[in-house]
Amino acid sequence: MNLNRLRNRAFSLVELMIVVAIIGVLSTLAIQGVRRYLANAKSAEARNALGTMARNAVDQYEKEKFDTTGVLAAGGTQATGAKAFCGDAAATVPSGIASVKGQKYQSNPTEWEAGSTTAGWKCLKFSVDSPQAYMYGYKGTTAIDGSFTASAQGDLDGDSAASTFEIFGKADNGVARFSPAIKETNPDE
Repeated sequence: MNLNRLRNRAFSLVELMIVVAIIGVLSTLAIQGVRRYLANAKSAEARNALGTMARNAVDQYEKEKFDTTGVLAAGGTQATGAKAFCGDAAATVPSGIASVKGQKYQSNPTEWEAGSTTAGWKCLKFSVDSPQAYMYGYKGTTAIDGSFTASAQGDLDGDSAASTFEIFGKADNGVARFSPAIKETNPDE
């Protein structure tokens, strides 16, 4: 009688296999969730940087500018080109995506000082002090109804498949705006 009682209390092989299968499925889901969370956390750098670049571009557009001779406009007049986005940054930082392929890049502060008061990183007043996982670029037209594109490219896992983030802005009738959404291509790469 004791032997029968022990057999009735034990788990069958099928029950044990079902428990192992459930644990396997749950662990697979947990691993995928953690991977997605880590990739999203890493791509937050690009999203935050592009938001800052877009705000800085609009701020620069709205600032009172000098006329083409470098003198502030006289009272009651408007300087030529008084409202304009910063012109193109001559180079991306870093200069190539290979510098952020599966690794972070520590930029030199002088890379962010490139340009002038009307073009490039110096005009945009944007820089990254900490090691960066993305290569940043900026293109802007300086017409009164101009536009800009700020971009970030990275290869977080080093597999040569790049992720790209872009934010766009434009001015219409002297009012500058930027897109509330960031265009993302392969954000988890």
